[in-house]
Amino acid sequence: MATPSDLDQLIEMGFDKERAEIAVKKAGGLNGALQWLEDNQDKNIEDLRASEAAAQPESDETNPNIEPAPLKEGEEAKSMVCTDCGKKFRSMLQVQAHAERTYDSPVAPLDDQALSNRVHAGKHENFEQSTEEIAPLTEEEKKQKLAELLAKSKEKKAKQAIIDKEEAKRNEQIRMKSTKEVSDAKEKLARDQQIKEAQAKRAEKAADIQAKKRIQEKIAADKEERRLKAEAAKALREGRAPPVEKVAAAPAPTAAAGPPKVHTEARLRLQTATGTLTKTYPVDTTLFEVSSNCRGSSGRSTASPRPIPRRRSRAPLISQRR
Repeated sequence: MATPSDLDQLIEMGFDKERAEIAVKKAGGLNGALQWLEDNQDKNIEDLRASEAAAQPESDETNPNIEPAPLKEGEEAKSMVCTDCGKKFRSMLQVQAHAERTYDSPVAPLDDQALSNRVHAGKHENFEQSTEEIAPLTEEEKKQKLAELLAKSKEKKAKQAIIDKEEAKRNEQIRMKSTKEVSDAKEKLARDQQIKEAQAKRAEKAADIQAKKRIQEKIAADKEERRLKAEAAKALREGRAPPVEKVAAAPAPTAAAGPPKVHTEARLRLQTATGTLTKTYPVDTTLFEVSSNCRGSSGRSTASPRPIPRRRSRAPLISQRR
């Protein structure tokens, strides 16, 4: 049976405590534990735990998977030999570990014929008892085997570290890509919202400008109408003709902006003693011609009650002031 010193030695050699405990329990000694650790170094601790929990103690005679060849009369079995590869083992636990390690289970399901060919080609299941005693490992051999196990473990950890690093890199790339896509979607949504708000503000501002313009035009029209009415009433009180009111042309729609129109005629509405005259004259018609035309139409004089002031130069007045 294994002694506590075997477990302590394995721990001092650098092996994991739980893995070393399983090795000592399985192999039953330091040399067997080292061999078991070498045979099971590729298995992780979870698989070893599951195997330990599911394992049931079996004697060499009751194990149905291993049928060693019988010894001759008087001979004593001191080791086991795998006839498939020639490797020697100290205990049945090492034989079982070797048989399990050489069995490569397929990833995909195979038919019966393919599975049979695969099993016979890969699994070592032929063992014989041997009278040859395997000498215990010397201190130098223990150190060498330990160095080999540690080197293999270090290499395995390095490979696993590379795999973990690549996996972490891929996960980070996926996370960054997902984060960037979410960020881009949020930025696009915010940008579209800003554009909509800016368009709404421009439309509201344009509507306010048009409303103010209509109000100003309405105020100006009312003011002009009141002014014309006041002047007409004043002219009637003074017994003179009311001022001539020009019919303003309807403003062109602002939406249909085009080249400026050239007007060649002017429409005048004249208030006389006999009524109102509305006539159209060329734009270059003088007031004398308009007066003559109106006199011919009504048969009465259309002289203006007030003389039209003449424009005088202010140059002499400016010279006198200086």
